[in-house]
Amino acid sequence: MTHPLGAQPALRRTPLSAEEKVRAEANFSSVVAQQLVANGRFRVSADTPEMVELFQAVARRVGETLQRPVVSYANGRYIVIAFGQEETPGLAGRGALSAQE
Repeated sequence: MTHPLGAQPALRRTPLSAEEKVRAEANFSSVVAQQLVANGRFRVSADTPEMVELFQAVARRVGETLQRPVVSYANGRYIVIAFGQEETPGLAGRGALSAQE
């Protein structure tokens, strides 16, 4: 197929299958957990809603695994996963949303 000069074909992404999502979440969880323990945060390109959703699930899983609050922040290009602040008794539910909620 030919394209007009300077025109690029539109990038078409194939959505992950349910099995691929499960495998990706499991595999990325160990990598993210290692990076959080070593560096305190993990940043990855997540420029589609599907990738943001995947890495938010990873953040929840890592929080459960490490038994620590984990938060994630996405801006449309990247998602950052980091340790959240420990909640003070009596103040639960206030402040930043954690990935465990």
